[in-house]
Amino acid sequence: MAAPRLLADTAQPTPDQVVQGIADDLGKAVDGRKEELRHDPEKLIKLIDGLFLPHFDIDYASILVLGPYARTATPAQRARFAKAFYNSIAHRYAEGLLNYTRGRVRVLPSKGDLSDKRTIARTQVVLDDGKTVAVDYAFRKTRDGEWKAYDVIIEGISYVTNYRNQVSAEIAKSSLDALTTRLETQGDKVLEAMDSAQRGG
Repeated sequence: MAAPRLLADTAQPTPDQVVQGIADDLGKAVDGRKEELRHDPEKLIKLIDGLFLPHFDIDYASILVLGPYARTATPAQRARFAKAFYNSIAHRYAEGLLNYTRGRVRVLPSKGDLSDKRTIARTQVVLDDGKTVAVDYAFRKTRDGEWKAYDVIIEGISYVTNYRNQVSAEIAKSSLDALTTRLETQGDKVLEAMDSAQRGG
């Protein structure tokens, strides 16, 4: 009887449990420190990295964002782009995460059985004014059996899909290496310009 208990104890957390754990840890980490973190972006980014990075598959996400360009890129180019893109995303949305933690994250019950390879963890973020924002996380199971997120869908808009078209347009205008260099040097400003172009402004 001891073996099954041991297996249960060492089982990987489900996507819902991963998201709940991140939400709880983020709430504890910023409680009473919002202004301090707002005025120290690098400290905030370090905190976000510590909480999110272990649970996000940035390499897979970057392949999806690169779309057809992922096939022609070298492994070194993909790795460099993945790091630059993740860092840019973290800086772009860091302050927004502070605002989200003012409210409360509710992890919603899963729909149906947990897939062997992919699933969606659904949440609602309750803001100060009582409004709710639907934030879903797309997860895939790694070869090690660990669930990692690779996409965030806010109010039905996937960040992977949102940036894929813009990234393709930027690469077509210059090159993957040129875009990666811009992300490394200008970071969230590049994403801001992409967002503006996506909105037609």
